Amino acid sequence: MRVALPKPLEIHDLTVAYQQKPVLYGIDLEVEPGSLVGIIGPNGAGKSTLIKAIMGIMKSVDGYVKVFGDSSRKALTRVGYVPQRESVDWDFPVTAMDVVLMGRFGHIGWFKRISKRDRSFASECLEQMNMLPYANRQIGNLSGGQQQRVFLARALAQQSDLYLMDEPFEGVDAITEKAIVDLLKNLRNQGKTLMVVHHDLSTAKDYFDHLALLNLRLVAYGKTEDVFTHDLLQKTYGGKLTVLSEVGSRKLNEKQPTPEAL
Repeated sequence: MRVALPKPLEIHDLTVAYQQKPVLYGIDLEVEPGSLVGIIGPNGAGKSTLIKAIMGIMKSVDGYVKVFGDSSRKALTRVGYVPQRESVDWDFPVTAMDVVLMGRFGHIGWFKRISKRDRSFASECLEQMNMLPYANRQIGNLSGGQQQRVFLARALAQQSDLYLMDEPFEGVDAITEKAIVDLLKNLRNQGKTLMVVHHDLSTAKDYFDHLALLNLRLVAYGKTEDVFTHDLLQKTYGGKLTVLSEVGSRKLNEKQPTPEAL
């Protein structure tokens, strides 16, 4: 008899509170391997909180998260994380290469010497993101798009099976955005699983094959063509929604602000 392998991510009845105020309620979600999942919803919907709860950065008050059948702490070496740019101290005195090498610590240990092989692999990851010429530059002296590319290179260096990315497209130029999309799809095609917080509805349909619609609770989860619908989006954004059609912008509610303005 064939034994079913554990899913990359299983979330059951997850509730998370911040200063005793619940910010996520009863989240149930199972993600299949090789899925590229976009997490969308209005500001304050709990998108970043969900990523942090999966990572174990924020503790739950109820429910559980399993990563490949284990707790996130036990499976941490199988998880790659790209944080929001605003949460990073860009004045910290490290170079782009230093940041990428941090992605190797899960494999070599924090107190072991970094090998030539690790440095070579880190260089390959920087090269893949077109950032090798900036390897010795302090991260604070890079542009926003370059900084994001460095953190994506670090995620590649982790050689993870599950990637969690919190708004990787925020503040980047069009060239970097395309590079990120290509990277996400390449990783998915390699069988990796990706969960990506995203705010731009006009691109969500093209970027992701699955969507999680979130507004404190999970409104819907499934294949993009099944859940990216007028009714479910209206339910997620509470009427404060603008959807861009393939032929131009078509406002569903002219008097309400877009999700980006919330």
